[in-house]
Amino acid sequence: MPGVEGARVLVVEDDAVLRGAVARGLREEGLHVVTAGDGTTALQSMGAGPDAPFDVVVLDIGLPDSDGRDVCQALRARGIDVPVLFLTARDQLHDVLAGFAAGGDDHLSKPFHISELLARIRAMVRRGRPRAPAAETRLRLDPADHALVGPAGRQPLTPTEYRVLAALMGASGQVVRRRALVSAGWPHGAIVAQNSLDQYVARLRRKLADAGDSDRTIATVHGVGYRFA
Repeated sequence: MPGVEGARVLVVEDDAVLRGAVARGLREEGLHVVTAGDGTTALQSMGAGPDAPFDVVVLDIGLPDSDGRDVCQALRARGIDVPVLFLTARDQLHDVLAGFAAGGDDHLSKPFHISELLARIRAMVRRGRPRAPAAETRLRLDPADHALVGPAGRQPLTPTEYRVLAALMGASGQVVRRRALVSAGWPHGAIVAQNSLDQYVARLRRKLADAGDSDRTIATVHGVGYRFA
């Protein structure tokens, strides 16, 4: 991880005026900045993973083609563990918690001062994140269409299916507890029946098979949760 000066930052914001102002402010402080106006461009800029060409991602939640939280989950599913700071016009508790559940590291509500954004980026660059080795997979998630893409084609996913699968793929090879999957898939405070998660996992297993990567499935860890392996 490089020092704070010279850190590589991807700014993903659909408002061109705000995007330009943020990029200028960060560049004036010696950061290398690349910008994107939507989730699709952001994912293209990040690459297939797991190594990322950036040290921090500043990611707006309200993008024109996708939810920024879904974009973050797509990154995590690729094994990309770069710190993500969400920009949001909403500061409600459930929105903040949803951002963390999606794999975010921090959030900043609009409007904000560039000095606060810079301070948060500096802290994230200094702290960094430990990176776990990612298992190779021919599968990827498309947050714009809420789809699973594999060798055999695209499988449409509901928003909840997308978020549960993203949480599993983002922790590939690790056991993800049921409570964590519920937090990832459903809004904070939602009443989720005991067997709802199991039903979603059953559907995801079928879609994984239909996507064409027979080497990958979701294993049950009885009494604990599930593992993508």
